[in-house]
Amino acid sequence: MPYVVALDVGGTSMKGGLVTRAGEVTVLAGRPTGRENGPEAVVEAVRAYVGEIASLGRSRYANPPAGVGLAVPGIVTSATAVYSANIGWRDVPAEAFVPSGVPVRLGHDVRTGGLAESVFGAGRGVADFLFLPIGTGIAGAVVLRGDPYGGAHGWGGEIGHAPVWPAGEKCACGQTGCLETYASASALARRFTARSGRTATAKEVVELAVAGDAAAAEVFGEAIEALAIALASYVLLLDPALIVLGGGLSEAGAVLLDPLRERLAGRLTFQEPPPLRTAALGTRAGMLGAALLGWQAAGEHDAGADWPIDVLRGGSVS
Repeated sequence: MPYVVALDVGGTSMKGGLVTRAGEVTVLAGRPTGRENGPEAVVEAVRAYVGEIASLGRSRYANPPAGVGLAVPGIVTSATAVYSANIGWRDVPAEAFVPSGVPVRLGHDVRTGGLAESVFGAGRGVADFLFLPIGTGIAGAVVLRGDPYGGAHGWGGEIGHAPVWPAGEKCACGQTGCLETYASASALARRFTARSGRTATAKEVVELAVAGDAAAAEVFGEAIEALAIALASYVLLLDPALIVLGGGLSEAGAVLLDPLRERLAGRLTFQEPPPLRTAALGTRAGMLGAALLGWQAAGEHDAGADWPIDVLRGGSVS
């Protein structure tokens, strides 16, 4: 049975697994990246994890992996991890992450998640859409004609750092009034604490807002307004067929989507807003997108089109 090794490499942890040509998934327990030990240690940790997963594949399928796909943060090309502020590496060739002779392909973490949602997730069958994960920060993957768009220098889709209130709060990136400063999960928790003197997670802030807490309702309302402003600009520029919201905040479901639809529609005077959906693949989007990259590295560019989403969401855990 041919298979690939797929890894989603985050700033603090990695998620990996085996994915066969038929879309059968075996997920392994996550591993720390070890970034506190420096960028070279992270490269070695990734290489070791790839080797561990490949060993499992050899024992299970009696052959080496057909390819390896890696979703990594920062600026990335298919052949080089150019730079990551969170990890600290620079210009690491893809071959440094894998055993000698194994085909490998790299992808930007968020755009790779967008690729997975495009091929067999919430964006399946939709050529042009925005994948917007809302977590600790806010990133974005612009999918055009079915392919994630990276832009001229690898920064395409950075909607989290599009200013929504130019005279607003300072962002960690150095700009002022960025969307991420108001609508990310960390921003919800931080702004609620500053306004109320109470500590709460983003999920708790949303729950408090629904229950009628004034401070939580203000903070959550401002987050929705910031999202509506940013998405209205995006819709006017690119006219997407769909917007897919992912990340932890999207788990609020209708509590987030319903008022966001209303406010987005209120900012578009001469066109209909695109549908809003929550992501279908959850935290597996990056790893499953990496599997597609692995099959591309192996020369199988049509892999994934017939993979059933219920199988992808499930799969055994080793």
